[in-house]
Amino acid sequence: MAKAYLVGSGIAALAAATFLIRDGGFDGADIHLFEEQRNTGGSLDAGGTAHAGYTMRGGRMFEAEYRCTYDLLSGIPTLDDPSVSVTQEILAGHEDFAWDDMARLIDGDGKIVDTRSMGFSERDRMDVVRCLATPEGHLDGKRITDCFSEHFFTTTFWFLWCTTFAFQPWHSAIEFRRYLKRFIHLAPEFASMTSAYGTRYNQYDSIVRPLTTWLRERGVTVHTRCHVTDLAFAPGHRSTTVERIYLTRDGRDEQIDVAPDDLVLVTNGSMTDSTSLGSHFAAPPPPPRKSDPWLLWHRLSRGRDDFGNPDAFDKRVKESRWESFTVTAEDPLFLDALAEFSGRETGRGGLMTFTDSNWLLTIVAPRQPVYRNQPEGVSVWWGYGLRPGRSGNHTPKPMTMCSGREILEEVLHHLPFDESLAARVLRTSTVVPCLMPYITSQFLARRRDDRPKVVPEGSVNLAFIGQFAEVPDDVVFTVEYSVRTAWTAVSQLLELTERPPAVYKGHHDPHVLAAALETMHRR
Repeated sequence: MAKAYLVGSGIAALAAATFLIRDGGFDGADIHLFEEQRNTGGSLDAGGTAHAGYTMRGGRMFEAEYRCTYDLLSGIPTLDDPSVSVTQEILAGHEDFAWDDMARLIDGDGKIVDTRSMGFSERDRMDVVRCLATPEGHLDGKRITDCFSEHFFTTTFWFLWCTTFAFQPWHSAIEFRRYLKRFIHLAPEFASMTSAYGTRYNQYDSIVRPLTTWLRERGVTVHTRCHVTDLAFAPGHRSTTVERIYLTRDGRDEQIDVAPDDLVLVTNGSMTDSTSLGSHFAAPPPPPRKSDPWLLWHRLSRGRDDFGNPDAFDKRVKESRWESFTVTAEDPLFLDALAEFSGRETGRGGLMTFTDSNWLLTIVAPRQPVYRNQPEGVSVWWGYGLRPGRSGNHTPKPMTMCSGREILEEVLHHLPFDESLAARVLRTSTVVPCLMPYITSQFLARRRDDRPKVVPEGSVNLAFIGQFAEVPDDVVFTVEYSVRTAWTAVSQLLELTERPPAVYKGHHDPHVLAAALETMHRR
């Protein structure tokens, strides 16, 4: 029987292993995942304790047209109830507990901003239409600022857009255009976020743990603390046939011979690589060195333009970094006060962005509990700053140099809460900051061939999966993108008739376009 070797254990690799079993007829015992970290899940992580403080680097939003993701998870049982699939849980959660954001933006006076108008000038509207109409090939290497005037970046739309998707003005115009097309059907509910779906718990508990449980029950092996360092290819100019895998484990070098019918699927690059965690009383330390996904990609792409260009994504840390933080509270006071201020009970309020914040802070109070093992009486909420290199409004130093407590003080500065409430929140909360140097590296200005194709030209056993493999039309920084690359890799390498469903294209629907235009023209 053929074997499959998967480099990485993020959502793309977990999805690929599932598709190999479900669609490809592989025996689980013939599938091996190599992960350099101790835990699986890649960027969909969550850890910590109620006592020391919970941590999670981030959370991904879903929407109704995540066709590959829902297909994958429809066959994966939840851990709470094996008769319910993860997809059913997500869809039911949206029906029962959907967001309806009434306080999406907060101004410098601590007042809720009226988001009915997008704040566009006529030129802004024309620039949006022009961007959508521009062929992608004409945007090679261009930034968003190359397509829009300065006024565009002061509009209500931009504040909503950049803090929902984590775009910066200097990011890729190609990616911005893809997002406009991909999510144009969400325009009417963009401010209220009623079209956003979420998981019952954090995504490690709700997605990664059910997937890894399902795979392990079928004999799939995950080799943790295992570093894949290089691949050897069959002789021949620009050969893409892998013959050998080089790795290190427990300080010892190993190699695996790859048979002609075996498959090798590589997660190249990592948006959460070199993450550093601080504490309630200390800022995050300097990020560690780059890890396997970047180093391996650099080795594989040396002298080969068909394997992409990692230099386009990992050399501009100041353009790709931001910082998140997780708050563990022993007192429900903060969430109760936030619910009263926002007009929405905890879990229904969606994102809240402080437009006057030098750090461009956004917070979110998810439905409780956020962790499956979260004790009763303990609450968890989360936030992030897209401009961590700037001095704060209240704290006179960059966010990157702040402890968790100082970040919480900055958040409280932007909310109209009295001093006694703020003091109690500070006294009963533990905040863990998380600095991520490459978190939006996939958004950096690039050329169309900087990401390799999922299955390189002529490949019979090698594929690239994850955020840095190229899928035309779909959008990076989503679980859907990673799952789509996995499905594409498996179906193409095994020459299956069943292929991933087409990317939803709402911009081809005149009703969707009419609703989006109406939203753009609101005053």
